[in-house]
Amino acid sequence: MTETDTIATAAAATPAAEEATDLAALAELTAQRSAVYRLLARLYRVEVDEEFLTELKAMRFPAATGNTAVDAGYRAIATYLSGADAHTITDLAVDYVRAFIGHGVDAYSAAYPFESVHTSPKRLMMQEARDEVLAVYRSEGLDKLPSWKESEDHIALELEFMAVLGDRIVAAAEASDEAEVERLLSTQRNFLEDHLASWAPLMTADLRRFAQCGLYQGLASLTDGFLQVEEEFFDEIFEGEGDDSADEAAEGE
Repeated sequence: MTETDTIATAAAATPAAEEATDLAALAELTAQRSAVYRLLARLYRVEVDEEFLTELKAMRFPAATGNTAVDAGYRAIATYLSGADAHTITDLAVDYVRAFIGHGVDAYSAAYPFESVHTSPKRLMMQEARDEVLAVYRSEGLDKLPSWKESEDHIALELEFMAVLGDRIVAAAEASDEAEVERLLSTQRNFLEDHLASWAPLMTADLRRFAQCGLYQGLASLTDGFLQVEEEFFDEIFEGEGDDSADEAAEGE
């Protein structure tokens, strides 16, 4: 079932139960969304180790989600994992360095996973984007763990932030706190528009150039497709949001 299907099902509930059904459906859907955000974050955060490889091999990836890029990503990852052998951990470690770290000679030798690199004129780290995302994290009472040595605008941290907001949406929905659900959804949407969706496609384009193994090639497609699905999800959730203000403006003329 796609995200759109879930929302449509919730909207078809009887009037008396509609509010509770909507919140329950939203909570379930958001838990699923957070799980994908966390999977992506883990794949970007650090190399795959034995434990994570075992987890990946045990996962059942959907075959048809309704998004071509998502399907291609899952298919590439599943195909790669099906051929995993004794050399896989080493091969993935080498490809992780090749894809995300590069040779370090210039700012064009890898798919650098930092927003600043892709949004600053000279492709430098620790630029305005880092300050912006840090301010957003702190506005939600969050900060990176001391063990995290990378900049706050690393894609893994941005994806994890979306997952944490998703956890809070689930809790607010279960508590029937509609105002908090709406606030958190709005925060997610704004962060997606202002940050992830504005630069991740640039990084995934580089990832396709530098990665050689199917897992990271699939990760590029999965990331692109999932962020597209997320944009569609928020478009539907907030559909008609500006209509009231537009009507009021028309009435005032």
